[in-house]
Amino acid sequence: MTDGDFGLLSPVTTSPAVTALTGDRAVIAAILDVEAAWAAVLEEAGLAPEGSAAVVAEAADPGHYDLAVIAERAQGGANPVIPLLGELRAHVRSLDANGVGAGKAVHTSLTSQDVLDSALMLLASRTVSALLTEVKSTTTALATLAEQHADTLCVGRSLTQHALPYTFGLKVAQWFQGVAAAASRLASQELPVQFGGASGTLASGSKLTAGSGSTPFALADSLASKLGLAAVPAPWHTNRLAVTSLGDSLASLLDAFGKIAVDLVFLSRPEVGELGEPLAAGRGVSSAMPQKQNPVLSVLIRSAALQAPGLGSQLHMAAASFNDERPDGAWHTEWPALRRLLALALGAALHLRELVEGVRVFPEAMRRNLEISGPLLLSEGVAAAVAPLLGEDGKQKLQAVVDETLAVPGPEQADTYRKLLREAVPSDKLTDAELEALLDPASYLGEAREISRRILAAYADFTASTNGASDD
Repeated sequence: MTDGDFGLLSPVTTSPAVTALTGDRAVIAAILDVEAAWAAVLEEAGLAPEGSAAVVAEAADPGHYDLAVIAERAQGGANPVIPLLGELRAHVRSLDANGVGAGKAVHTSLTSQDVLDSALMLLASRTVSALLTEVKSTTTALATLAEQHADTLCVGRSLTQHALPYTFGLKVAQWFQGVAAAASRLASQELPVQFGGASGTLASGSKLTAGSGSTPFALADSLASKLGLAAVPAPWHTNRLAVTSLGDSLASLLDAFGKIAVDLVFLSRPEVGELGEPLAAGRGVSSAMPQKQNPVLSVLIRSAALQAPGLGSQLHMAAASFNDERPDGAWHTEWPALRRLLALALGAALHLRELVEGVRVFPEAMRRNLEISGPLLLSEGVAAAVAPLLGEDGKQKLQAVVDETLAVPGPEQADTYRKLLREAVPSDKLTDAELEALLDPASYLGEAREISRRILAAYADFTASTNGASDD
């Protein structure tokens, strides 16, 4: 047994799926993939011996390398590429039994930053792909939930207070919009290859390609193609927009996740009781209180969302401190921040999908809470309809009705408001039936249903499995 970091204090990311894509083994694999792809690029361009790419690819198996040893030795050069490269070359020599000369294809004209920047973009590409798959399942579930509850009445809250009648369908549609908009931004994010050489001038690459019919730029484009990364017109080693914009996109997605989680934490309180997390054996338990059912999925998601802004800020701080042609520490602070953002986003997405697909909805509790404020929730609509019937001081008369109603105990307010309103408005100007219609919460939902429909239609790519969501 080893004394490794198993994530005891990071439960939101402690998942085999997250570790497989963002853990140390995944980092090593990405670095080795860059080196192997570069060897293939050089061989195809006639700049490395025939057969060398196959040898390097075989040597680039992550299973050959001891992560703990490489991590410790990374202190000697301040990055993991240097010790890993030494071991990769040793493996290539041991495998090159036929004397191909494959060692000439290893890292030629590259620098550590080329490899590590490209490797982290490759790691991000793989993680984002898995993340967007989870998000698509989540948004599909949200869209379905929004349609199912398009007419489910609940109360809209403003500054913690009851505001107006609302629908649960619109609340879910707004959750959907936040996630889908952020995911669309993330999906459009370009993840570029890096190739600049020792100081970003491509001097070594230019010398390597002299007289070959190729150029360093052509080699960089070929490497981008092999890795599935974006080709770029020039090295970006000191311009960190690729990193900060990726971080911003991840943080924005976690913002949207956090909104759902914080709403659900409130709505699942026993005294509110409008929603409940999916039940699972052993989940949500307390060490001291057996009756508790804690909303742990929401808690984990929210914990991820609360960490994201600081990590995004760290990326921007590093970018603004990128002195010289390779900085003295700023670059190094990017690595853990970016990887942590990727891990948090994927971990939270896994929890959010389970939460949304299994959320328990209690419309009766929503209606019960709506009726706590009773017809007072309709006072805005009543004022708009009734004030013109009462003359120039109509608004003041109606405000007096509201003020007098608020002075009585809560349970009595509904009957008091109806009584005072009936007394204030002559029946020849407003019949009892018309008054009751004005006090029906379903009559004052505005464009809630259409807003929901338009939201779902705006992100039709995220609602593929729902019916009619993409109609415009």
